[in-house]
Amino acid sequence: MHKSTKKELGLRHIRRHKLIRVLIVMLGLGAISGIGVTAGVIGAYYYVQPGLPAAETIRDIPLQIPLRIFSRDGYLISEIGERRRILVTYDELPQHVVDAFVAAEDQRFFVHPGIDYRGIVRAFVQLAMTGDISSGGSTLTQQLARDYFLTREQKFARKLREAFLAYKIEQEFTKEQIMALFLNKMFFGQRAYGVAAAAQVYFNKNLADINAAEAATLAGVLPAPSRYNPVYSAANAEMRRGYVLGRMHDLGYIDDNTYDEAMTWEMESRLYGAAVELNAPYVAEMVRSEMLKRYGEGTYTDGYQVVTALDSRLQKAANYSLRNGLLEFTRRRGYRGPISSVDLSDEILARPFTEWPIGIREMLEQYAPGGLTVALVTAVHENNTASLLLRGGKTDTLPWSGIRWANRFIDRDTFGPAPETAAEVLAPGDLIYIMPTTKGSWALAQVPEVQGAVVSIDPFDGAVTALTGGFDFTTSKFNRARQAYRQPGSSFKPFIYSAALEYGNTPATVVLDAPVVINSSELEAVWRPINYSGRFYGPTRMREALKRSMNLVSVRLLLFETGIGNAVRHIEKFGFGDAALPRNGSLALGAGAASPLDMAQGYATLANGGHAVKPYIIDAIYGPEGEMLYRADPAIVCDACVPREPAFTYGDEPKDELTLDEMVEIAAVYQPDATTAPELFEGINIAPQTVSPQNAFLVQDMMRDVVRAGTGRRAMALGRNDLSGKTGTSNDRRDAWFGGFNADIATIVWVGYDDDLPLARGEEGSRTALPIWVEFSRIALKGVPEHQMPMPDGIVSVLIDRESGCPARAGQRNVIFEVFREDNVPECEATEEVLDPFNNASGIDPEPEEEKEESESLF
Repeated sequence: MHKSTKKELGLRHIRRHKLIRVLIVMLGLGAISGIGVTAGVIGAYYYVQPGLPAAETIRDIPLQIPLRIFSRDGYLISEIGERRRILVTYDELPQHVVDAFVAAEDQRFFVHPGIDYRGIVRAFVQLAMTGDISSGGSTLTQQLARDYFLTREQKFARKLREAFLAYKIEQEFTKEQIMALFLNKMFFGQRAYGVAAAAQVYFNKNLADINAAEAATLAGVLPAPSRYNPVYSAANAEMRRGYVLGRMHDLGYIDDNTYDEAMTWEMESRLYGAAVELNAPYVAEMVRSEMLKRYGEGTYTDGYQVVTALDSRLQKAANYSLRNGLLEFTRRRGYRGPISSVDLSDEILARPFTEWPIGIREMLEQYAPGGLTVALVTAVHENNTASLLLRGGKTDTLPWSGIRWANRFIDRDTFGPAPETAAEVLAPGDLIYIMPTTKGSWALAQVPEVQGAVVSIDPFDGAVTALTGGFDFTTSKFNRARQAYRQPGSSFKPFIYSAALEYGNTPATVVLDAPVVINSSELEAVWRPINYSGRFYGPTRMREALKRSMNLVSVRLLLFETGIGNAVRHIEKFGFGDAALPRNGSLALGAGAASPLDMAQGYATLANGGHAVKPYIIDAIYGPEGEMLYRADPAIVCDACVPREPAFTYGDEPKDELTLDEMVEIAAVYQPDATTAPELFEGINIAPQTVSPQNAFLVQDMMRDVVRAGTGRRAMALGRNDLSGKTGTSNDRRDAWFGGFNADIATIVWVGYDDDLPLARGEEGSRTALPIWVEFSRIALKGVPEHQMPMPDGIVSVLIDRESGCPARAGQRNVIFEVFREDNVPECEATEEVLDPFNNASGIDPEPEEEKEESESLF
C-alpha cells in the first residue's frame, strides 16, 4: 500500500474518533442542559407554586357588573356603575369576533397548552440581552391569568407565575370557556369592560350585530385601551384595525372582498351610553337610591338587576305627553330668543364645514334638552324661511309655519304681537333649538322654564306604571313627581266631597253658594274665599258644585256640613299626611301640600272602590346569578277574597245554600270566592277597604260629570264614557292639575314653576294640565275596553227635583235622576217655591267656563 494512502486512512480514523468524542460531549451537555432545564422548570414551579392561586377560583371571583334596571316588560331603563360590563357566553360570540382576537393576540390559541414556546424563547433572549423583559408575547390564557390574579410589572418572576398559572387554567377550563372569560374580563377603554359592553360604547350595537371591521377595531384596542380606542384617536384605532384585519386575512379568517370592505369601513369616533330602551331616568334614580340603602356600595358593582313596575307603553306616553305639553305652554308665553349668537362672515360660510372654527362646530354638538335639536341659522330669506346648519354639517330649512308662533316674550304674563316676518324672530348667526313636527318639517323651539310631572298608578295594587318628574333629567334631577309638594287646589275637592258624603250629605244636598267671611287665628287674617268669576250662584246641589268647581260651596260644605276634624280623619284614609291636611277652612280649596305621587295614590283609592293601595316602584330584585332576592307583595284589591253573607245569589235572591238543580243552572257563570272556597284565597295580601264602595262610587259618578260637562270636558275628546276626573288650579295660578281615572288606571298631571311664581293669566288646570292628561290617556287607553266600577249593593237611583234635590213628585217637570245610598235618600216636605236671592231669573245653571276654572283665593 502506498505510504501516502496509509497516512490518509490514519487521519480519517483520528477525525472519526474526534467527531464521536464531540458528539458524546454534545449529547452529554444536551442531556445535562435538559436535566438542568427540567430541574430549573421544576425548581421554578416549586419556587412560585406557593403563591399561585387555584385556577378554579376564577369561577368564584365576581366581575364588577353595574346595576341594571328594567321595566316590567323587559326594557332596559338604566345601567349604573363605574364599570360597564355585559356578560356573554362563548355561544353568543360571533365567529369573526373570536377570529379577530385570535389573529391579533394569539394565533395558536386553540392548539397551545396555555404557553407558547416562541414567546418563552423571546422572553429568555430579552432577559439575557437586557436583563429585563419589555415585550409582550403572552398568550390569551396568560393575559387572563395576569388580569385575574397578577400585576402588570415586567419581572421574570411574574412571567413565571403567569406561565404556570396559565397552564393550570388550561387544565381546568376548555378553550371556549377561556375565550369567554377573557372577552368578558378585559378592559377596552371608556369604562367598557368586556367585548359586549365595548360594542355598545363604541358602536351602539349589540355584540351579535357588529361586522368584521368593528370586531377588528375592538381587538386592536386591547394592547393600549387608553390610546387605541376610537373615541380618543380615530387615527390610532384605524391603524390598529388595519393590522388586525391584515392578520385575519393572512390567517384565512376573511377573504379578499371582506378585507377590502373592512379596510374602507368608516371609523366611528363617538361615545355611546348604555343601550337604554326606555327613558325613565327619574324612576332609575328612585331605584338607585333605594338599592343603595339596601345593599350599600355593592349596588354599583355586584350585578344586581331590578325589575320595576313600569309599563313601557305607558312610560313612553308619559314622556311624550309631558314634553309636548310643556313645549306648547312655552310657545303660548312667547319666544325668549336664541341660545346665543355668533358672527358668520361670508368667508366662513364659503368654507367646507370641516374647516369652520372649532368653537362653532362644538356649539352644534352641545347637549339639547328634552329631545330638541341644536341648529345654527345661516340665512333668513324674504319668503320667511330660514336656512339651518345642523350637527355634522348637515343643512335644512326652517319653514314659516314653524316660526310664526314666536311672539316676543316680555315677562311670564306678557308677550308682544305676533311676528309678520321671519326676520323679526331670527338672524344669521343665531344658535337655536328646533323640534320635528308631525308634517316632517322643523319648528322653532325653546327649553321651557315651566316644569311638570306625570304619575300613573294601577288601582289594583298601587304599581307605579309611569312616572316622569320633569322636562329633562340631565338639566334638572329634581323629581317633581315625588319631591315637589305643591297646593293641589281644586283637584283636592273630590276628597272633601267624599268626607261630606260620609257624614250624611248626598250628591243632591243643596249648599248655598254665597260669600263667606271667617276669622281664623291659623290663617292670621280675615278669610274671604271667592269664586273665580266673582259671581255667586245661590243654592247649588253638590254634584253641580263639583262639576263647576265652585269654591264657596266647597268651603261651606267643609265648615258647616262636615266639620274639619271629621274631614281630616276621613281624608287620611286616602294616604295623605299632615302637610296636605291643614286644620282650617283652606283645606276645602286644597291649600295643603301634596306631591303628584300623593295625589295619584288618593285617586287610585277612589278608582278601585275605596281600597287603600300603596304605590310601589320596585317589583323584583335579582342577584348576579339571576337568583331572586326580593319580590314585592303589594296589597291588592280582591273583593272575592273577603267572606260575605249570604254565600250565594240565585237570580236576585240571596241564599246560604243552593239545591242541586240551582247549582246546575248557575254552573257556567259561577265563580268561587272566599265564602264558598276559602282555601283558594289563603295568604293573599288584601288591600283594606278604608272607604266604603258606596262612597267611592258616588264620588266617581260625580267626577264623571266633571268630564262630561264640567271643567274637565276636554277629556271627552277621547270618546269614552268610563272616565272620572277633576281639574285643579291653586292660589294665584301657581299650580295647574288634572287627575283622572277609570277602573284600570289613575293618572295625575301637575304643571308649575319651580320658583312657585304664578303661571300666567288663563293658565288653569283645564287649559294647562288637562291637555297633557288627554294626550297621555289617548295613548294609554288605545284599544283598551271601557271599564268603570260597577254600581255596588246599597245604591239606588231616584228621580229628583233639579232645584231642591228632593225626590220628584209624580208628573213634576225639571227633574233628573240621582244616585244615593239606599239608606240616605233625602226626605223632603212639600215647600213653596223659593225665590233666587241672586236674581238668576232664567233658572238655567250657567255653563262652566272651560278656560276659567275656579281658582282658589285665600284672602
